[in-house]
Amino acid sequence: MTTDEKKSLAEELLRQKYKELGRIPRKDDFDEPEKSRIKAFLGPWPRALEAAGLKQAKSKSAKSKKKRK
Repeated sequence: MTTDEKKSLAEELLRQKYKELGRIPRKDDFDEPEKSRIKAFLGPWPRALEAAGLKQAKSKSAKSKKKRK
C-alpha cells in the first residue's frame, strides 16, 4: 500500500466517524491504533481534520494579527 493510499484511508476514517457522530471527531473518539494511524499519515490533529475536509484551515493573516498585538 502506498503512502497516498494510507493517507486516503486515514482521511476516510475521520469522515466515517464524522458521519457516525454527526460532529467533528475528537481524538478520544478513536482507539489508540486508529489515532496513531491518523496522526502518522496526516500530522497533528487539526491538520488531519483539514486534510479530511472536516475543518477549514486558519488563515495566515489571522495568526499574524495575533502576533502583532
